[in-house]
Amino acid sequence: MYMREYSGLRLERRDHGVLLVSIDGRTRMNSLSEQDHADLAALWRDVDDDPTLRCVVVTGVGSAFCAGGDMELERSLAGDHAAVARIWRDTRLLVQNLVECDVPVVAAVNGAAAGAGLAVALLADVSVIGHDTVVTDGHARIGLVAGDHAAIIWPLLCGMARAKRLLMLSERIDGRTAADIGLVSWSTDGDQVLPEALKVAERLAQSSPSAVRGTKRALNHWLRMAVPAFEASLGAEMLGLMGADFAEGIAAFEEKRSPRFS
Repeated sequence: MYMREYSGLRLERRDHGVLLVSIDGRTRMNSLSEQDHADLAALWRDVDDDPTLRCVVVTGVGSAFCAGGDMELERSLAGDHAAVARIWRDTRLLVQNLVECDVPVVAAVNGAAAGAGLAVALLADVSVIGHDTVVTDGHARIGLVAGDHAAIIWPLLCGMARAKRLLMLSERIDGRTAADIGLVSWSTDGDQVLPEALKVAERLAQSSPSAVRGTKRALNHWLRMAVPAFEASLGAEMLGLMGADFAEGIAAFEEKRSPRFS
């Protein structure tokens, strides 16, 4: 897996077969370019093919985890069929590769997470978040279906009623609340997020690989059963990228005003 570089990612091998992946995006919020997005999707297949790895910890550089696609990427998608087709594929592969990766993944959610970043944070096997870190899926806020990962995992984590409320209203919740409703594994003080995640990774790395991987693979069948719902939501999101509501949503976000949807 070290035969190639991953755009926007720092990789560090640690003891006992633990790999630390730090998302290092284009802005202080660790937002991703189109190439960064594609590499984040490809990483998990490469991880799964590396027989020396026992666990992966993923976190963000600085004070953010990952804010998803940067504004240049978002703007480029509006009405561009070819660009939408590429991001459709990469988003599907990000979720698919995470679900199929048998190596356990621990997310150290050290700050804001959205889009692809939130997908990684919530599809990880164990997720540790700061008490005051804010979590939100803001797709509906910019005129899009919550499609990039939400349908496959949110109802399983926090229940359908809460999932509908949080996703349809794009509500913001803090880390404590996210842990209380089961959206993440647990919350802790902000400066303890990565240390806690690394402790979990050490325990997983020194456990029986066959037992840990087999348990993960069996549990992930719940996610595999939800793939049709995920595919439908992702297709609807991509369709929305071609529409007027998304163009208005992005314009309103950049102009710091309320959107006026048709």
